[in-house]
Amino acid sequence: MRIGVISADSASESRVALTPDAVKKLRKLGFEVVIQSGAGQAAYYADEMYQAAGADIASSSTEVVTQSQIITTVNDLPAAAIDQLTSGQIVIGMLDPYRNTQLDTYAGKGVTVFAMELLPRTLSRAQNMDVLSSQANLAGYKAVLLAANEYSRPFPMFMTSAGTVKPAKVVILGVGVAGLQAIATAKRLGAVVEASDLRPTAREQVESLGGKWLDVPMSAEEAETAKSTGGYAWTPSEQYVKDQAAVVDKALSNADIVITTAQIPGRNAPRLVHGATLAKMKAGSVLIDMAAGTGGNVEGSVPDETITTANGVRIVGAANIPSQLAAQSSDLYANNLVNFITTLIAPAATNDTSAKTLALNLDMNDEIQGALAVTHENQVRLAKR
Repeated sequence: MRIGVISADSASESRVALTPDAVKKLRKLGFEVVIQSGAGQAAYYADEMYQAAGADIASSSTEVVTQSQIITTVNDLPAAAIDQLTSGQIVIGMLDPYRNTQLDTYAGKGVTVFAMELLPRTLSRAQNMDVLSSQANLAGYKAVLLAANEYSRPFPMFMTSAGTVKPAKVVILGVGVAGLQAIATAKRLGAVVEASDLRPTAREQVESLGGKWLDVPMSAEEAETAKSTGGYAWTPSEQYVKDQAAVVDKALSNADIVITTAQIPGRNAPRLVHGATLAKMKAGSVLIDMAAGTGGNVEGSVPDETITTANGVRIVGAANIPSQLAAQSSDLYANNLVNFITTLIAPAATNDTSAKTLALNLDMNDEIQGALAVTHENQVRLAKR
């Protein structure tokens, strides 16, 4: 059985779906691998490294598609590659399923498509396949470095003969995987860090990393609801949302750096920072909008651009931060894919009892496969949101 690797079809994407180390792992499992020439170049993986790992090199995406039963990609396949797909093939990648306009085409061709973003993150056996966490961890770290580069002052406090330099004040909005890593990185650089999240249960994690929790008053009933659901299924009241906005507005007015991380699969990113708040921020302060590619948490942010407001606030639209750490993010992503691919196959005995061959074991009743499959047997399986 052959697995193919398609080169990214975007100038802003430097990652590759499988690395040479991943190829070695797949070869040990019994797979053959073919990779489009140059697919790993931007992540510093030359064709020769793939050949040394046992992969074949194809000159085009068409050649990869026609030779492979399973096709791996970072983002969605280009239209030209989709045209070459045939019934029974499998596509695996981060396919932005709720925004993907090509799902009907995949289904019509009889292709099974697995969107890695849909992995049930509460399953312990699925943790080593969690692409969102692996990529967000790196993104949270890099976001702080991007902010440090844009900010015109240092992060830590300095004691000098010319005077004392105050530490930077950093505010993190959204305390998921990326937010927690951003807190840890900013603290390591010597900043004073505050953080906010709609989940009150995130307070303990923030404080464990040395950050200050931006506390929002809540009723006893709200506190009990948030505690009983772990925060994830908690729907805050209109008053709580209004109170939180006031607390965040005050914190941002005094902040030097703000990093926003909030994204919702299948929807535009929630607006966390509005123009009225931006107008209160200090000249020279920096906002890193990690959700710029899905609508933006910050009013006025533009994907892959840096905007300076009239009062001197710099808004960085960081649409694809993991791509800026292409070598490491590709390593982690490739490991996620290898772990998932192992769930798709079952060894079957051949006529030679001393050998084994690989056979597909697609099972839509499986809690992982069923959750990730967005097309199968000519049907789009994705529920609308």
